[in-house]
Amino acid sequence: MKACKYLLLLVLGAGVAIVNAKTVHEGLTLNEAVDMAIAADPWLTGSRHTQAALTDEATAAGTLPDPKMSLMAANFPVDSFDINQEAMTQLSVGISQMFPRGDTLALAQRKKLELALQQPLLREDRRARVTATVAQLWLDTYNAQESIRLIEKDRALFEHLVDATQASYATAVGSARQQDVIRAQLELTRLEDRLTTLRQGQETAQMRLSEWIGSRAGDRLAAALPTGSPAGPVPTQGSEQERYELLNHHPTLLALDKRIEATETDIELARQKYQPEWGLTAQYGYRDRDPTGRDRADLFSVGVTFDLPLFTANRQDKDVSAAIGHAEALRTEKQLLIRRLMASLETASVQLARLDERYALYIDRLLPQMAEQAEASLAAYNNDDGDFAEAVRARIAELNARIEALAIAVERQKTIAQINYLLVRASSDAAQPMQDF
Repeated sequence: MKACKYLLLLVLGAGVAIVNAKTVHEGLTLNEAVDMAIAADPWLTGSRHTQAALTDEATAAGTLPDPKMSLMAANFPVDSFDINQEAMTQLSVGISQMFPRGDTLALAQRKKLELALQQPLLREDRRARVTATVAQLWLDTYNAQESIRLIEKDRALFEHLVDATQASYATAVGSARQQDVIRAQLELTRLEDRLTTLRQGQETAQMRLSEWIGSRAGDRLAAALPTGSPAGPVPTQGSEQERYELLNHHPTLLALDKRIEATETDIELARQKYQPEWGLTAQYGYRDRDPTGRDRADLFSVGVTFDLPLFTANRQDKDVSAAIGHAEALRTEKQLLIRRLMASLETASVQLARLDERYALYIDRLLPQMAEQAEASLAAYNNDDGDFAEAVRARIAELNARIEALAIAVERQKTIAQINYLLVRASSDAAQPMQDF
């Protein structure tokens, strides 16, 4: 009987040693995954093309419209079509040029440039979003991978445990009972089910990660969990003004400012419609000699055209009012975006503080206590002062605690990734017209 219990002690002790052994496996790191995702992101390429297109459109928008040329044969007599029969007959060539209202050209060019300047800011926001998204997916995959590793180590322990209890029960020398054998087999089956569930979660996370990094998503991840920290101060109970100061340089807010500037330019463009549009026309007419051979003078004409914006109530006034309404709507959208970012930062900050507390509790107290409980239950069973089920439950509780501590550590890093996205600040040269080209 003592021999079987000592065998059980060796099996459990070996399992603890295996679990506590630290092995480092090289694999795909979080930074590598983020770099690959950003390098392969087609949205960034599309944004560069959009910026180039808007810059070209700005040049075109600031240019006068093409002049128009006319060629005309005027006042030909229909009886003979003779060019010198009538004094009115002439061949004329004319050219006309339109001049848009007020500062329309300069304002149209400015609007396009303001929209172009939005793109570098949107690209910075996109990189930050991709970093946060890939971090979430990488950490989901890591959590499943490392949970599987922990359980597989304990699976070997429970396999040995099943063999030990079966041997003790079969020889009738030890104190193992049939229910101990069944309990050991049941716990092993439960571990298999947990492994299957975790593998399903790992494969799902890998498929989602493959959207960003392709086939590398199936690689084994680095065994070490990244030890990132927030990119800036995290206000846990700061005022609303403090949170705003942390967020007011976020690329997505500055990009929205560029859109607001463009809509304000639209207001100025609408106001230009109160001014007339001018046109200049010049025409030269050639006349042939008269029937007696005398020269006729050629003719030159010049004229100016302009419209009269007199009835403005249903056109110009409404255009200005509509442009103002669009600008105010965007300002409202900015207020909503600021509220959403501030609420997200506050939520993530509180969550990080609580996760730090829980992780410290697990590392400093709960895991050591679970290990002591498992050892005490095993010692009691070996001294005929405890039962097999209690020893197994203690061992499973320790395993669950380690998995939960891993989940807390992973969730902490996911929260830090979200906070880092919220605290990202636009670089000083992000508004350069052709930055990143």
